[in-house]
Amino acid sequence: MSIELKLSRINRVYRPSELVEGKIIVKSSSSISHYGIRIAVNGSVNLQVRGGSAGVIETLVGVAKPISILRNKIVEVRPSGKIPSGTTEIPFSMSIRQPREDNLERFYETFHGGNINIQYLVTVDISRGYLYKSLSTTMEFIVESDKADLVERPVSPDMVVFYITQDTQRHPLLPQLKSGGFRIIGKMSTQCSLSDPVSGELTVEASAIPISSIDLHLLRVESILLGEKIVTEKSVVQTTQIADGDVCHNMTLPIHVILPRLLTCPTVLAGPFSIEFKVVIVITFQSEVAKLHSKSDPTTPRQWLAMETLPLELVRTR
Repeated sequence: MSIELKLSRINRVYRPSELVEGKIIVKSSSSISHYGIRIAVNGSVNLQVRGGSAGVIETLVGVAKPISILRNKIVEVRPSGKIPSGTTEIPFSMSIRQPREDNLERFYETFHGGNINIQYLVTVDISRGYLYKSLSTTMEFIVESDKADLVERPVSPDMVVFYITQDTQRHPLLPQLKSGGFRIIGKMSTQCSLSDPVSGELTVEASAIPISSIDLHLLRVESILLGEKIVTEKSVVQTTQIADGDVCHNMTLPIHVILPRLLTCPTVLAGPFSIEFKVVIVITFQSEVAKLHSKSDPTTPRQWLAMETLPLELVRTR
């Protein structure tokens, strides 16, 4: 005997004003009696710190209560009755949010981060009484902003110009880099639609040491408010290599980064938490010392690295 949920959309993406539709598929070798088939929808923001963080931070964040978005909204699909043997498909349909319904919490988009998870779940439960264990299964569906709340295109085309030289670095550099110098210029959009790539360009004008690699790291910055303290942690979401090996000087290199779907969301600045994003451009210079630290954190300042950090505001557009 098994139970399965199948949503009407393959990508499982819904908006708060839309109906979540699908089928409950029950497979059984014999007919079974039940006391009702119910569908429940839950949505919450879970705040926590995963393994690897300092013990004191783990303790602090461990007491943060989840923020409820949908409080166990239940709909009865079928009253008490029997399910015949074989495969039975039971259609269901329920709204996430009723028109004009007052919600205490706004509908944040689905997001899976290191410390913050925004998740929406649909659960089916077939009650079989006290003598038998209930049949249930749960599936996650993805929530995106309502079209009425989306930003009109186009997103601001303004780009930020940046310079990477030995004078812009706040950490110690290799003696050859400090004395010989280097200069990289570029520009990049700092506001981007989630459906578009992060775009820009950069040019290596001069470098005293050959370049080994140019990489762009997408960082998420998750902050949680606990009392009067704000716990903030940064983590790398995605790394994109812009160039491999020493590049020709004065040649324009394009920046074109596709954003990962579930690991990004519109920038959120809420009261108890915030989700922001940054881009770190890292220039790795050829060095024997660098070979000894090939597995080090790519965003940690090193003598053979030059870095530039830019803010990135992500928005959902129509």
